[in-house]
Amino acid sequence: MRVVEVTAYGGPEVLRMARRPEPVAGDVPGRVRVRLKAAGVNQADVRIRAGLYAGAVGDLKPPFVLGTDFAGKLLDPVPGMAEGTRVAGYINWYEELTGEGTYAEVVWVDPAWLAPIPDDVDFTAAASVPLASATAQQGLDRLALPAGATLLVTGASAVVGRFAVQYAHAAGLRVVAVAHEGDESELKILGADHAVPRGAPEDVAARVRAVAPEGVDGIFDGALFGGGTLPLLKDGGAFAAIAPDRIPVAERNIRVEVVRARPDAARLKETLEKVAARELITRVADVMPLEEVAEAHRRAEAGHRPGRIVLLI
Repeated sequence: MRVVEVTAYGGPEVLRMARRPEPVAGDVPGRVRVRLKAAGVNQADVRIRAGLYAGAVGDLKPPFVLGTDFAGKLLDPVPGMAEGTRVAGYINWYEELTGEGTYAEVVWVDPAWLAPIPDDVDFTAAASVPLASATAQQGLDRLALPAGATLLVTGASAVVGRFAVQYAHAAGLRVVAVAHEGDESELKILGADHAVPRGAPEDVAARVRAVAPEGVDGIFDGALFGGGTLPLLKDGGAFAAIAPDRIPVAERNIRVEVVRARPDAARLKETLEKVAARELITRVADVMPLEEVAEAHRRAEAGHRPGRIVLLI
């Protein structure tokens, strides 16, 4: 089968198409096979490829296969889902250090990580959901802010930030969203009370203080600003860090929560159903063939993409 391997840590040019043996039914106890139709390109993929998460992936050395999000069809039946069922999920291969991600035609998956894709959701949209929605949900769980509290979401235009805005609004939080200029009206539709244009750090800080002069109760750091936003937090506030190289040093009794999302099939099923019902909105920025993965990474690194880049497999 075709896969994309990281041949060394570095730029997009280290990504190479390769061939590996296709998984055979029953070879890995407790796992089932999924033939992929689409795979999401996450910022975590980009940063792992660049070597920025070397500590987080332990002693794993190239070559390995990137990719966490996927959508495809079951090759092996599981309780409640027949062979051929359209499914989505994600593989946290960097936790298990298998080096076998989703930039591949067939993957092994724990069936407990799988959720069926509703008929009204296509493979590309489904592949944009799993890790982003789990990171947003579990990040807000860790922040544990009460209804009425003020939450600052950075990177609110990107797919993780968009989910964070929507979940926070549904939880009754007052949401201040930092996003690229031009995205303000869309973010307000998603539930942001205030949309602040991104810019120089001092400009962002001034704009946030204009709408939250006493400071914010929590920060969901979707833009990976790190400690640069801590002055905007009230004493005793909470900060959700979603990247291992962007964890700030706590001060003023601020609680720093490090979010490493875990697969949650029940929540993913609910999220996909809400996407199908248009109660939650995901966004795909680009759809590209697997062979163009290096260009997909270049686009992801270049900056503002209003949604997830998805690879067709």
